[in-house]
Amino acid sequence: MEFNLTDEEGAFLVKLARRAVEENLKDGRIISPPSELPASLMERRGVFVTINSVRDGEKTLRGCIGFPYPVYPLAKAVIEAAIESATRDPRFPPMKMSELNRVVFEVSVLTEPKLIEVSSPSEYPSKIKVGEDGLIVERGFYKGLLLPQVPVEWGWDEEEFLCQCCMKAGLPPDCWLLKGTKIYKFQCIIFEETSPNGPIVRRILKRE
Repeated sequence: MEFNLTDEEGAFLVKLARRAVEENLKDGRIISPPSELPASLMERRGVFVTINSVRDGEKTLRGCIGFPYPVYPLAKAVIEAAIESATRDPRFPPMKMSELNRVVFEVSVLTEPKLIEVSSPSEYPSKIKVGEDGLIVERGFYKGLLLPQVPVEWGWDEEEFLCQCCMKAGLPPDCWLLKGTKIYKFQCIIFEETSPNGPIVRRILKRE
């Protein structure tokens, strides 16, 4: 991991994501980051904001959008990703204000993706760790990303993780074995609400 964030900084980012969505759903406004922020929250970082609906203790995806590469200062990236996740994820209708008390926010701050170097594609599974690495598959104009928490939640091994990331890119599942396909990996620091608008914790990924 190339950097770290304190629990207080992580909690701030999750609260910022929720407030950004709330203000946007209220009147279409895009809030600005607070003017006085620690340097760690002003550095350019990749970030994803995931919104999950919660019902009877079960979580289901409600939106997830972000920036894989460090193009914005972190606080600004969280605001932009949170609003996009709530209103522009093409898999879901835009969120309504009435949903805010039934969803939890999760912020994943990314290290910069690094190309995995191999002499043969068959080496890829040995170069990634489920529960630690996220993946980007790139082939031509096709690109797909899966965060490190996804294979843990679904119980995938490394090969299945690669296959699913290929399919996320709109490619055949075995495309990672073809010459010319590029695979990148990255790591995340993850903070999440334990309940809607509830306490915020650092999420530790554990492979079952």
